[in-house]
Amino acid sequence: MLVDFAAAVSASPTEVESAARNAEKDGYDGFGAAETRHDVFPALTLAARATERVALMSSIAVAFARNPMTVAVLANDLQLISRGRFQLGLGSQVQAHIERRFAMPWSRPAARMEEFLGAVRAIWQAWGSGERLAFRGEFYRHTLMTEFFNPGANPFGNPPILLAAVGERMTAVAGRAADGLLVHPLTSAAYLRERTVAQVRQARGGTLDGFTLGLSAMVVLGADEAARSRAEQAVRGQIAFYASTPAYRPVLELHGWGELADRLNSLSRRQAWPEMTALIGDDVLDTFAVGGDVVAGLRERFGGMIDRISLYTPYEVDPALLGSVRDGLQQPT
Repeated sequence: MLVDFAAAVSASPTEVESAARNAEKDGYDGFGAAETRHDVFPALTLAARATERVALMSSIAVAFARNPMTVAVLANDLQLISRGRFQLGLGSQVQAHIERRFAMPWSRPAARMEEFLGAVRAIWQAWGSGERLAFRGEFYRHTLMTEFFNPGANPFGNPPILLAAVGERMTAVAGRAADGLLVHPLTSAAYLRERTVAQVRQARGGTLDGFTLGLSAMVVLGADEAARSRAEQAVRGQIAFYASTPAYRPVLELHGWGELADRLNSLSRRQAWPEMTALIGDDVLDTFAVGGDVVAGLRERFGGMIDRISLYTPYEVDPALLGSVRDGLQQPT
């Protein structure tokens, strides 16, 4: 299992740069940055200049806030700057954000995403081969590429594309059109095995060869009982937040918690966060987060399924504890 460090979701571009430098120094295999308050591509550009070894990943960049050409250009440039260490992590976001925050079109997200990835690859192919760009789809059309705007073949090759997916349709798209899948933190070993891995395998004709599964796993870490209690409460709140989203209801349904998802969704409309957190019992916590012997727990749940893992800690945590888990996971079994 490769172990990546995930920058804080609120980190500024310069904070991402510093975190990437430290992650490489500390021995992490890769580094991921999210797109929340800042654009992920400038942040990873700084990270690329500050590091030499670690893989760098957008986890995730919002695809539908952009178009295939802009994403193709940005990813190509980051692959050049990082000298072949970039991995393009993309996600769809949800309808409200695409339409109301980004003022971009939304329809049939799985079909749109599959075409989006195909268009990005067609653009890269045109640059590398010199062939005419002639991509015509239902959602995107790219038919103009003059020599003046063509950067040519990337000497480090095109970056792999990893797609964030939860539901059946988007997971199948990842299997057919991407090089890997970014598993949402709100997952369980059962959902991963029975739904995610099974759907990817089916979409790829029965094989996972050459396909990467990455997971940001929620864990409970603390140097003493008080710290672990604070961590546990923060993780309960994070689970409640994610579980209130209708798109993630299938994960809870698999475990018989569909009614809980509905209650959380209703409370979220009133922003009743403390009430929501209180609904996350020990059984739900233990299903979606790993505590105790975290290294053994992560290996038991996800070993043999996950290729890359990062630790999701929505609370302050001692870097030495994270390092201990990293070292344990990096040890051969």
